[in-house]
This record gives sequence, structure tokens and C-alpha cells, in this order.
Amino acid sequence: MAITVKFWGVRGSIACPSPDHIKYGGNTSCVEVRVAGQVLIFDAGTGIRNLGRDLIRRGVSHASIFLTHTHWDHINGFPFFVPAYDPGNNFEIFAGHLAGQGGVEKVFSAQMANPTFPVPLSAMRSTLSFCDFTAGKTLYPAPDIAVRTAPLCHPNGATGYRVEYGGASVCYVTDTEHRPGQTDQTVLDFISGADLVIYDSTYTDSEFEKKIGWGHSTWREGIRLCKAGNVGQLALFHHDPDHDDTTMAAIEGEAQTEWGPVFAARDEMIVEVTGKPS
Repeated sequence: MAITVKFWGVRGSIACPSPDHIKYGGNTSCVEVRVAGQVLIFDAGTGIRNLGRDLIRRGVSHASIFLTHTHWDHINGFPFFVPAYDPGNNFEIFAGHLAGQGGVEKVFSAQMANPTFPVPLSAMRSTLSFCDFTAGKTLYPAPDIAVRTAPLCHPNGATGYRVEYGGASVCYVTDTEHRPGQTDQTVLDFISGADLVIYDSTYTDSEFEKKIGWGHSTWREGIRLCKAGNVGQLALFHHDPDHDDTTMAAIEGEAQTEWGPVFAARDEMIVEVTGKPS
């Protein structure tokens, strides 16, 4: 009854492949969740390129893609998602922030339109289903898998996701900004009791002071929320591209000193989630 989580891209803002970003990785947001024979993909940043190659290797022809939002760093890997060009494959693409604004298909089509990209969305010969919803709805990619959703505090809107299966739960809460000294009750209620929370930890507290309004949070706020919500583990996520391996190791060490069950997500890291004993 386990949920398998694999991180394919853990950076925010822009990909940063360099010798200084080897340990933690430089690809932007993409997380794969394997549960009950289903493949759920969260965000389509540059990490989805390597995920696509792995799906081909594994013979996976169907997956559900859930987008937090459609800022570039969360969708610019999709044109390089090779399985989408195979007519034998099918993918559902979900977004919770664009209902009434033309929908997610319009955004994906614009991303691959002239003069900014040479290959149109129509070149993807797989069956693509674009599904717009309003954050707060519960989705069911399979009858026994629930994906709860919640609105997040981010410019242009964003959606958090909580996967529940067989008593285990994983939350994907990135691109959200907290108010200093206040608890985001929506996020706290959403993550309460989860086994693993993947949380927007872009900034340190000192960096956050200069970035208010940019739509991101801190690792310390993630710890505060997870402690209050009786969460099993916290994955620091959406790392600032200016945080090289040395900086990330220092942040991870400081976070683990403050609270034991926390780690910094890395590209290609795998985490098995089995739920709490009943």
C-alpha cells in the first residue's frame, strides 16, 4: 500500500545546471508519484524531460499530470516530454487556477507557438486531455486514489495537491507565500496528518524579507507548519537557483538541527511512503 515519490526536478525559477549544483540538482519542478499502478506527475518543469525518457524505458503509456500553476519554470519542460509525441500514449493534464481564463490548453498551446517555439502543440500525437477545475475539488485518477486540492498564495494563483491512498498521504505544496507571524490556516489544514509534505522552501528567513510578494516561502515556515500539523516528514523543495550545493548542505543541516524528520529534495531522489501505523 506504499506511495513511491521520485523527484525529477527540485529547483525554482530557472534551471541551473552547473558544477556547483550537482548534489541537489538543477532541474525545475517535477515530481513523480507512483501509486496503485498509476503514474501521477506534479508539474512539468525541466525535470519532466528525464522523467519522459524513464517512462519510455519502463513502457508507461499513460499518466496524469497535475500543475500547481503555469509559470515558466513549472511548464517549460513539457515541449521536451518525448512520450507526448507517441500516438500510442495518453495523458490528462490538470490545472486548478485557469478556469474562466481560457484554460490550461490555451497556455500550453501558446508556449509552443511561433515565434517562441518551432514545434506546435499539435505535433504531439498522443491523446492529450486538458482538464480545468477550481482548486478545492477532489480528483480521482483511479477509484481508490484521491487527490485533494487547495488554493495557494501565489501571483496568478496556484494549487496544492494531496495524494491519499491506503492510509498513506503525500502533499505537494509549492509556490506559496506565508505572512510573517501568521499561520496559513488553509495550508495547515491541508497538510495535517500527512506522511510526507513537499513544501516551497525557496528562501531563508533573511532572504524572505526582501522577496515579500514574490510568492514563495521558507524552510523554517515549512517546519513550523509540519510540526503544527503532526506531519511525518518534510521535503524542502523549489530551491533557489542561487543556492549551490554548499549553501544547500548548510540549509539542510540547520533544518535537521531544528527538526529531525526533514531533508532537502534532490534530483532523482526516491522516497517510499507507507503511512502511519493504525
